[in-house]
Amino acid sequence: MNAVQFRPEDAARLARAVFTEVQRVFLGKPQVVSHAVVALLARGHVLLEDVPGAGKTVLARALARAIGGEFRRVQFTSDLLPSDITGVNVWSPRTEAFAFHPGPIFGNVVLADEINRASPRTQSALLEAMSERQVTTDRQTRMLPDPFLVVATQNPHEHHGTYPLPESQMDRFLVRLTIGYPDPEAERRIVAMQGFADKVETLVNAVATPELVVAAQAATSAVVVPDAVMDYAMDLVGQTRATEALEMGISTRGAVSLIAACRASAALAGRTYCLPDDVKEMFLPTCSHRVVLRGRGTAGAAAREEARALLTDLLARTPVPGD
Repeated sequence: MNAVQFRPEDAARLARAVFTEVQRVFLGKPQVVSHAVVALLARGHVLLEDVPGAGKTVLARALARAIGGEFRRVQFTSDLLPSDITGVNVWSPRTEAFAFHPGPIFGNVVLADEINRASPRTQSALLEAMSERQVTTDRQTRMLPDPFLVVATQNPHEHHGTYPLPESQMDRFLVRLTIGYPDPEAERRIVAMQGFADKVETLVNAVATPELVVAAQAATSAVVVPDAVMDYAMDLVGQTRATEALEMGISTRGAVSLIAACRASAALAGRTYCLPDDVKEMFLPTCSHRVVLRGRGTAGAAAREEARALLTDLLARTPVPGD
């Protein structure tokens, strides 16, 4: 189906189908799944901050399976080189020429596991891929597959041997999500099934193709943002810049990301227009990792939670259009 012919209603059906399939193996956290699908529709990337064993790998693999895309995983370590991600040119004696061997970044859904364990140089290689959707090796630029979604993970409580992500790289993630523990009933099912890590391929159906996802992304970008909703979002963004407790508020890129997430949230709900509820739903996951506390920065779980609490209070105090 051509992207021009794809309507928001079609995007909504595809998104809900993906959401349903992912929930087959990622139990008890529907909001995490919906926000991950929002990131996919909005052509964004996801940062998952949680302790090991929370199901981060299952979420990424299930997303790839549901969209009929290729899943790749990169385990970030201190000795990982940029070429280990992007790929490398290798001399072939048979052809007497260099042949490019693509790295694991060439996938539709790429799990960047423990991203903060890699050196800043290696992180920057991933940053180019996330921002430009391309990689450059030996002065040659190669486009990445479309759709392209990075799901990066880091343990917010582990600091030994890690390189904290700078604010500029945090700003490249559309949403930052935490999973937490499942409810008792969901956890019982997970334990009874001995986990779902090895069951994704059999339990999750491919309900889309990469081409259809690209069409859905194009349709999502056409969702209407009424002036009142735009004003509400920009008011929230402006307040983060005027808040004394924050050294750095939401950037312009952050504002663009917030509106893109609102469009995707509306599309997921089956609407062709945004509501203030979309802003309220996406403000915290889209913006809490982009602000810098005065004198605290963004490093550490405590600082991140303090920033989220501050934005939660700001959201509660800001008048909502139509209320």
